[in-house]
Amino acid sequence: MRTLIRRIWNVFAILGMTVTLYFLLLIVLIYLQARHDELRPADAIVVLGTAQYNGKPSPVLSARLDHAADLYHRGIAPIIITTGGHGPDPLYTEAGVGKVYLIEQGIPESAILTEERGETSWESMVEVQRLANAHQIRRIVLVSDPFHVLRLKLMARHLGLEAVGSPTRTSPISDQPLVEFAYVVREALGITHHEMQQLLLSLTTWSPKAPSADFSHQ
Repeated sequence: MRTLIRRIWNVFAILGMTVTLYFLLLIVLIYLQARHDELRPADAIVVLGTAQYNGKPSPVLSARLDHAADLYHRGIAPIIITTGGHGPDPLYTEAGVGKVYLIEQGIPESAILTEERGETSWESMVEVQRLANAHQIRRIVLVSDPFHVLRLKLMARHLGLEAVGSPTRTSPISDQPLVEFAYVVREALGITHHEMQQLLLSLTTWSPKAPSADFSHQ
């Protein structure tokens, strides 16, 4: 009996160590991606939405939009896609507020596409995929806070989008290391949740096929 209990304890100990190491590795990867700007010419710049207040972008959203506007003016891409739905505000969407702000920064209205349905990062990326297909957009530059970029790139990969990350360097969150670390931990949890969802989806939608057939990854 003692041997069985010891074996069970060892299994749980190994499992706990594995999970801890995985989580620590994920945090390191988030920080490494956050420091890396993969900027290159693309078909569109995608700005991930975040809070707006009464039709005005929050400082965090403003930082993302300013970075996107700078990339546009530098000729990185001819289109900017703003994202984000209503959230708790029934009057304004994050994408709509972002569009108005960009126009005020000198971006032509004709160069801006909006995704106003997404209430989560995943929902926004799904809508970005729809817009990309409709407008023959192949490569996108993802603009968000540094800690957010890795998860966005993973989502883009699952959706079949060619994406590179260009994090903003002026977000007020970056000036608060403890707050930023809390967001990094949340991102690590978010990545774990997203990857588990994708794994379960691939398992539940998989069906045996003839050896000559291709297997699609959902």
